[in-house]
Amino acid sequence: MGLPFLDSFSAAAGRGVWHADELGLADAQVVATGHAALDAELPGGGWPVGAMTELLQSTPEAHVWRLLLPALAQAVQARGGPVVLIGAPYEPCGPSLAAQGLPVEALMWVRSDAPASRLWACEQALRCADVAAVLAWLPQARVGELRRLQLAAAQHEVLLFVCRPESAAQGASPARLRLQVESCEADSSQIELRILKRRGPPLAAPVMLPARNERMAALLAAARLRRKLRLQQQGTVPVGEALSSATVVRIDAWKEKGNGNALDRIAVVA
Repeated sequence: MGLPFLDSFSAAAGRGVWHADELGLADAQVVATGHAALDAELPGGGWPVGAMTELLQSTPEAHVWRLLLPALAQAVQARGGPVVLIGAPYEPCGPSLAAQGLPVEALMWVRSDAPASRLWACEQALRCADVAAVLAWLPQARVGELRRLQLAAAQHEVLLFVCRPESAAQGASPARLRLQVESCEADSSQIELRILKRRGPPLAAPVMLPARNERMAALLAAARLRRKLRLQQQGTVPVGEALSSATVVRIDAWKEKGNGNALDRIAVVA
């Protein structure tokens, strides 16, 4: 009996073949990131569930919450379990997270400086059916150790985010998705996301996201306006962009009696 002719099933087979010049489809469940520009660049349109997402940063706390909060809040609502934080560099600000949809009671913070203890806690959390997501800072983890975490996440279909230093970008990783997260040098109000690994072609330009949510940006803008009004009432006005690091101060109020023209001017101080 002869082998079947390839053309007889090539069309059907082609539908299941991923081409490297196309953005791949998700082969498992995803959770929307909450950032439309980022979703558009990720297979399936979101963070992969049951797989490791690796975040590479110059500082361990940079922009993590801004990037992950929408998905973490969604995972808690869907599964009802906690988000386990392992080795977080700082204590989370509960009121701020709660205001953005992630209640304090949904957080479980595991504090440990020992790399082995962090890995053990991470694996145990991934194996717990009640856990909605795991966010771990593992700067010293090796490829074999990360592979175990990847397998545990796949077996229990948990969101897993691992934060590591930027220097790890040169090494291999079992992560399904790898992103480099950094502040935009040209505009501090923006975050640059470089997708180092995904099922799809290389990303030509970084994805840009606001460094703060709309509510926080509005609060900061209001605070700046109040400060400006207060300084104006005190006889102080901010300088233009060309002298953004200086302040223009009116010092007429300190004129000495009988010396009316001595200090009747505007002084610029750093």
